[in-house]
Amino acid sequence: MKVLANDGISKSGILALEKGGFEVITTKVAQEQVANYINENNIDVILVRSATKVRKDIIDACPGIKIIGRGGVGMDNIDVDYAKSKGIHVINTPASSSESVAELVFGHLFSGVRFLHDSNRNMPLEGDSNFEGLKKAYANGTELRGKTLGIVGIGRIGQATAKMALGLGMKVIAADSFIPQVDVKVEFFDGQSITTTIVSQSLESLFKEADFITLHVPAQDGYIIGEKELAIMKDGVGIVNCARGGVIDEVALVKALDSGKVAFAGLDVFESEPKPEMAILMHSKISLTPHIGAATGEAQDRIGTELASQIITLLS
Repeated sequence: MKVLANDGISKSGILALEKGGFEVITTKVAQEQVANYINENNIDVILVRSATKVRKDIIDACPGIKIIGRGGVGMDNIDVDYAKSKGIHVINTPASSSESVAELVFGHLFSGVRFLHDSNRNMPLEGDSNFEGLKKAYANGTELRGKTLGIVGIGRIGQATAKMALGLGMKVIAADSFIPQVDVKVEFFDGQSITTTIVSQSLESLFKEADFITLHVPAQDGYIIGEKELAIMKDGVGIVNCARGGVIDEVALVKALDSGKVAFAGLDVFESEPKPEMAILMHSKISLTPHIGAATGEAQDRIGTELASQIITLLS
């Protein structure tokens, strides 16, 4: 059987699939050619990440497809229910990238509270001519320890983020419509651990109470954070989105950054991805990454082997 990993797959995933008797093709096929390629090459399984979309047109055009796999969590680029109605298995890897995304959240948080994103832009330009001026500009940093982190969505990635926050000595609060409470276990290198219970509260109370807010939710019909929500937040709040573009009103966010209501933002995802708005890209108070939350070697290895395991189980 043949597997087309159109957005790539780790070497460990390829080896696991080949060991299971599958032929793995990693040719990158343009979106408009995917259906033809699948049919011409008798592909049984198509694996994607966030780039390739598997919509109704491809599903209808490719009756030979047995499995659609998403390397990662969100499946908004796949018509999941329609595929399942056609008898196609749809799989993903919800647990594989949690730690990688959580670490990126803290990359943005540390960058924001110590102005690293802006300092890294300006030091090469002015470091030799305006050292004292830059030192003064970036002198009002903030510690994360002792502050309150509000986590919107306390699923796997939210919990991984909570563990890191607890390790830093932060207070953690959460809002989640589907998870009323969760036990979070923080494990240490020597086998010891501590467990704490996080009880979900209302979004409104989280927005009012949190010093920093991080979003861990699937794609939404509307904004979770817009003008109204920004207005009730603490002055000088920091906001991070490593979840999905379109859950924050970016126009309202820029306005709040300009006014000082929001001290900084960290964005890995964007409303108009893959062409983020220039007002976002050029803003001195926004730490930016190009949708790389799960893009670590460790996460990709876990994703590849987990996909391989599911495929082998389903088709052997």
